Amino acid sequence: MTQINEQELQNLRHLIGAHETENQKMLTYAQQCTDPQVKAYFQKSAQDALNTKQQLMSFLK
Repeated sequence: MTQINEQELQNLRHLIGAHETENQKMLTYAQQCTDPQVKAYFQKSAQDALNTKQQLMSFLK
């Protein structure tokens, strides 16, 4: 595996944190929704953010 430099590591940390924040916000919004379609949209958005976070974290291995 190719080594990443300090700047790339900082960028990854920033992106991972942003996707974690997005995941948490979308989960909160989904919990507050009463409309099933809107709730499903937020749940999917939360899952997408989590998937992206996990994919980004794989670069740290």
